[in-house]
Amino acid sequence: MDRGLITTTFTLEGYRVVRHMGVVRGITVRSRNVIGTFGAGLQTLFGGNISIFTELCETARQEAFDLMVQHAEQTGANALLGVRYDANDVMDGVTEVLCYGTAVVVEKVA
Repeated sequence: MDRGLITTTFTLEGYRVVRHMGVVRGITVRSRNVIGTFGAGLQTLFGGNISIFTELCETARQEAFDLMVQHAEQTGANALLGVRYDANDVMDGVTEVLCYGTAVVVEKVA
């Protein structure tokens, strides 16, 4: 799938939707490890960006995004519209990250 055809908007300029394939999603559940939590605790003493958690969050979001794209490709879609993220705590220290959107087939407008 062309990553240029993945958007948070509900239309793609220069394209028209010819078929809706439905909602697709990618989900991952991540936890902090003891060493990472300790390192992040040290970073909080100095303030600023907690890079260990930033990296964990970015990894989780990328994994959920990639799983959503795989799901869309399995449906035969060539584009994704209305892409969104959501996150929820499953339990203390464990977070679910969900990426979802509408899988569609688009064609270029002449």
